[in-house]
Amino acid sequence: MTDLLRRTIVFGGLQIAFDDRVLRPRTWTENQSRWAAELLPHLPDGQVLELCSGAGQIGLLAVAGSGRRLVCVDVNPVAAELTTANAAAADLSEQVEMREGLIGEVLSPHERFPLIIADPPWVPRSQTQRFPEDPLLAIDGGVDGLTVVRECLTAIETHLAPAGVALLQLGPGDQVAAVAGLLEGTRIRAGESRDFGDRGVLLRIDHRA
Repeated sequence: MTDLLRRTIVFGGLQIAFDDRVLRPRTWTENQSRWAAELLPHLPDGQVLELCSGAGQIGLLAVAGSGRRLVCVDVNPVAAELTTANAAAADLSEQVEMREGLIGEVLSPHERFPLIIADPPWVPRSQTQRFPEDPLLAIDGGVDGLTVVRECLTAIETHLAPAGVALLQLGPGDQVAAVAGLLEGTRIRAGESRDFGDRGVLLRIDHRA
C-alpha cells in the first residue's frame, strides 16, 4: 500500500485503514455488522463468510468478540491487503482468512456457513458518475445494479448452512423487490429488510421452510 494514499477511519470502535482504490467505509453500514453480531449467538457453529469484503470492516466488526472465524472474499488485491492489515490492527488475524478472487472460484462446493454477509456493488452503471470519488470496481453493479448481487445470491444459495442467515446490502428503491423476484423458485427467500434511505438497504435472506 502507498502510505500517501492510506487513511484511517473509526468503524464501530475499530481502526480501519483504506485508500482510494477501495470504497471508503460508510458508517451507516455498521448496522449490518450489528445485525450480524445480534444473530450470531443464535446460529449454528461455523465460520462467517463475507462476500465483496472491501477493507473488511463490516465482517471484522461483526465477529469481534465472538470467537468466530471469518472468511473474507474480494476480487480486488488491494482489498485483500487492507483486510489483512485491518484484521491485524484489530488483533483478529488468527480468526480471519482472506481469499482473493472471484466468488465462484475461491469457495469450495462443500463449504457451508451459518452466517453470510454480502456487500456487493449495487450502483447501476449509468449512475456511477454520481460518485466520482469512489472506485468503479467497488460501486459498478452493471446495467441494472444487480450483476454482482446475482453472484452473491448464487453463493448464498449454495453455501448457506441449514438454519443459517445471510445479510445482503442493496441500493435504495426497487432492488429489494427485484431480489425477491430473483429468488422465486430457489431454496432461499427474502425476509426482513431495514431501510436506511438513500444510503442503502439491508436484506435478510433465509432458507425456505
